[in-house]
Amino acid sequence: MTPDAIKNWRNHFMQAIAEPLYIEAMFDAMPDIVFSIKDMDGRYVVISEACVERCGLNHKQQAIGKNAYDLFPAHMADRYNEQDQQVFSSGQALIDSLDLTVFNNREPGWCLTTKYPLRDRDGKMLGLACISKDLIEPSKDGFVDEALSKTVDYVRSQYSETITLDELASIAGLSVAQLDRRIKRIFQITTGQFIIKTRIDAAARMLRDTEKTVADIAMECGFCDQSALTRQFRQVTGLSPRSYRVIVKGLTD
Repeated sequence: MTPDAIKNWRNHFMQAIAEPLYIEAMFDAMPDIVFSIKDMDGRYVVISEACVERCGLNHKQQAIGKNAYDLFPAHMADRYNEQDQQVFSSGQALIDSLDLTVFNNREPGWCLTTKYPLRDRDGKMLGLACISKDLIEPSKDGFVDEALSKTVDYVRSQYSETITLDELASIAGLSVAQLDRRIKRIFQITTGQFIIKTRIDAAARMLRDTEKTVADIAMECGFCDQSALTRQFRQVTGLSPRSYRVIVKGLTD
């Protein structure tokens, strides 16, 4: 099918679904994942069943209209709120953040969080969607701590700059080999690959949401030149940056 035909087919299919929040029911069956949708004031519009035990609720409807401070300890809610404001102010997704959470047994642990902005048809920001995946085994085995969370935050904020493994190991308070083992345990890729993935994720967002040239995106995402971005992007996605832009813009425009 042509890009226009794919767009029309996709839109027709999605509009034909009777229950627009069918995805909520899917996540209800996953006790180690909290799926939620929030409005611009941080109030929960949708939240999955996994919130019930960990937040001490009788049913998930009790969370609707409340915010993170109503459900989670203040130090956790502070970080969640800070992330929400970052997404709202930048309009960009937050991907693979290591965050403290409360597991179903009410014990603290770590999760992997991704948040995406939600907009109406005119592009106005409405809120965000969030998926948090419990890292039960890595938490139990001591593979995640605040220092590692800061290391991941550093990569996400400084991906446009030169980042060395020694630098990251120093932030984590680990040797390069120890850091690599922890990153592999959580993300199933090496530390070097995690840096590249973060840059590719950022490049993909820019290709979809901006009209910047591929060369400019390459420089802004920490690649030495356009050819380096194209090579890495093709390895990860199977597409060149230009081909990827044509496809995603055809689906979203």
